[in-house]
Amino acid sequence: MAPVHPVSSEAATPDTDLPGQANSALEAEEFTERGTERGIVPSGTEVFAEPTETVSSVPPDLPLGTEVLAAAYLSGFSDTEIKTVDNDFRTLLKTVRANRPVDDLEVICAAWRFCLQQHAGQKRASGEPYIIHPLEVAQVLAELKMDSTAIAAGLLHDAVEDTDVTSPEIAKRFGDQVAHIVEGVTKLDKIKFANREDHQAENIRKMLLAMVDDIRVVIIKLADRLHNMRTLEHLKPEKQQKIARETLDIYAPLAHRLGMGKLRGELEDLAFRYTDPFAYSQVTAEVDALRGEGEIFLHKIVGEVEAKLREHHIKGRVESRIKRLYSIQQKLESQKIPVDQVYDLLAIRVICTTVGDCYALLGLLHSVWRPVPGRIKDFIAMPRPNLYQSLHTTLIAPGGHQFEVQIRTEEMHRVAEEGIAAHWKYKASDSVTAKDEARLAWVRQLMEWQREMSDPNEFMSTLKIDLYPEEVYTFTPKGKVVVLPKDASPIDFAYTIHTEVGNTTVGAKVNGRIVPLRTKLRNGDIVEITTQTGHAPSRDWLSFTKSSRARNKIKHWINEHQRERAIEIGRKLLEREARKYKVSLHKFTIADYERVATEYGLGTEAELLGGIGFGKYSTRQVLNKLEPGSTMAAEPAPSESAVGNAIGQMSDVVKRVFFGKGSDSLQVEGQDDLLVYRARCCNPIRGEEIIGYVTRGKGVAVHARSCPNVQNLLYESDRRIQVEWAAAPASPGDAKSPKPTTYPVRLTVLCEDRAGLLKEFTAIIADDGTNIRSVDSKPTPDGQALVDFVVETVDVRHLNRLVLNLRKVPGVREVHRVQKI
Repeated sequence: MAPVHPVSSEAATPDTDLPGQANSALEAEEFTERGTERGIVPSGTEVFAEPTETVSSVPPDLPLGTEVLAAAYLSGFSDTEIKTVDNDFRTLLKTVRANRPVDDLEVICAAWRFCLQQHAGQKRASGEPYIIHPLEVAQVLAELKMDSTAIAAGLLHDAVEDTDVTSPEIAKRFGDQVAHIVEGVTKLDKIKFANREDHQAENIRKMLLAMVDDIRVVIIKLADRLHNMRTLEHLKPEKQQKIARETLDIYAPLAHRLGMGKLRGELEDLAFRYTDPFAYSQVTAEVDALRGEGEIFLHKIVGEVEAKLREHHIKGRVESRIKRLYSIQQKLESQKIPVDQVYDLLAIRVICTTVGDCYALLGLLHSVWRPVPGRIKDFIAMPRPNLYQSLHTTLIAPGGHQFEVQIRTEEMHRVAEEGIAAHWKYKASDSVTAKDEARLAWVRQLMEWQREMSDPNEFMSTLKIDLYPEEVYTFTPKGKVVVLPKDASPIDFAYTIHTEVGNTTVGAKVNGRIVPLRTKLRNGDIVEITTQTGHAPSRDWLSFTKSSRARNKIKHWINEHQRERAIEIGRKLLEREARKYKVSLHKFTIADYERVATEYGLGTEAELLGGIGFGKYSTRQVLNKLEPGSTMAAEPAPSESAVGNAIGQMSDVVKRVFFGKGSDSLQVEGQDDLLVYRARCCNPIRGEEIIGYVTRGKGVAVHARSCPNVQNLLYESDRRIQVEWAAAPASPGDAKSPKPTTYPVRLTVLCEDRAGLLKEFTAIIADDGTNIRSVDSKPTPDGQALVDFVVETVDVRHLNRLVLNLRKVPGVREVHRVQKI
């Protein structure tokens, strides 16, 4: 660390660009003490000296405020780093002044000084000063035209989490509003959770709750995630994967739901690079190969559109773009087409002055180029749920080239790019407008639903469904618009109208005709619901409902009634077991039941009886815990592996398996009379995240957490049980170690239909030491080929390596795993 030099507080004139920079000697003294306690400033180091001394090492061309901060707080930074930080902060202030001229910069400068104090001496994984991170987050917020309160909170967003600063101290220095925002952004790292999923779910839940009170919480969180993604290359690969996957699952969809298209696009492309590096490089290469020709084509189209605008006296400006990489990859996966067949790969955007001009231009363009049927969308008359507005059409140019056109006004463009943040530029206060409230209505609704969800996994499942809806616009018989997710059913429609209407639905008419309840609704459908008093929801509805509201209401109703029935069954089973061993249950109090429930990690008598009713706990063991020795059989002692297990802290760990040849690849936290088997619907393999589900009469079915069927099982949390893969056997090269368990996995390869390709595939699989159980090949109507392999794999790593090698074969378009064999 470089020496810390004493600084004069009166050596030069204050810099007018940075208001309020000089700190008092008292603040300096407080910082010295606090820094020594935290180990940032070595004890005995003199940070401030007599005012008569001057600086010898800090470059003299820096203004006084930065000079003081550089010597006092940035101890150990190089001159270059000091200058970089200073220039970046000046850029931040200039951006704020340009976007919000009337905002007071003093709170930003005060937050910056405090931030420098608290993060002094801290480094990022890249080796650069930690202070650069909050500064970059603040810059993103400034570019989004956020107010000075939000930018100050952005500078301070890590102070409570990563330093010894407390929320009350933030409130005292910067006001309750800044403290409230910082508290909402702060993660829950100090709370211990059973597993990573619970921790992630509670973080997101907390953020959304804070977001309802102040939308700036989530905007700061998105800015924080954006800068973390921009610097992700400095972390370890497993950490990169985790953060990138979370970004694609939660943060990019959240930005989409708030209408922040520009930020969402950058988050998706950055995450795509780490979640699937091979596909990223492949798509990048294919797009780059088309870029030159595409840009020439777009330049020509832009010129023609501009000429038409001038000819017809329509005011507007024209932009062009090539579709983002992640969006291209999604199209390739869903439609199984090459890059050059993506219809909206090339697009232009025309930004007009009025809505009338937008519609006039749409008709004009259709008279020049032929529109593609079914590709005309009017999001101006019917905005998306995130308030996105635009006219979309796909046109065919001479030569058969397709290109997309988006037409919108300046205000619509600003909302499409910046979303809810677009409104901050015009705010005279920190209040949220009625339009902002409309955008946040879904969050409030989600928070109401989450009160019914005790399980974090169920909450995350609901959130993911709700964040990225593809809409279909339907109507009531009276003409009211009802916006539903794509492929929604009349049941979804009914629950959108009212919960009681949904619960009592018995039939539906679409466009005047009676249809089955699982019918998929389309744009423009007029839907009429028939109800019957006393009718109840069916479990089968979950297989075709799409909206999170409908699914949650159905699950809640079923869960409540299933739970009541399970408690009743559990009580009867316990009574029958008690009669068998001549034990009277009347002598046991509620406290006795709660004591036993606590041993199973439960809280109440009802939860214990419900667990028995669902088949999760053994009645004999519960009875033995109520009255030790009553069943004349001692309970097995807890195994060592169960003692230190942090997932459930249950008393027994058993390893019983229903597949392979008696291997013990799975271990289940439960009772010693539970049979375990892998679910056939998803065929989980070692290394995948798994979840156990107690089935009636069959034991514990182990599903992959990504299995679609799991989403329909999560609502019955009483029947879910923690499972994990047992410790891997010793090194396969060890002659004494048992042969590792292998799992059959089906792989489907979409490729060119050429001679010798199958030989290349089998050679790659054989070279990898993988056994092929079966292979099947068939041509597709478009001249390609589908090759199905069933191979034996040891774990997820083995499978991923095999898939990667197959994807490298020339002519391969797609390799994916088929869950069900």
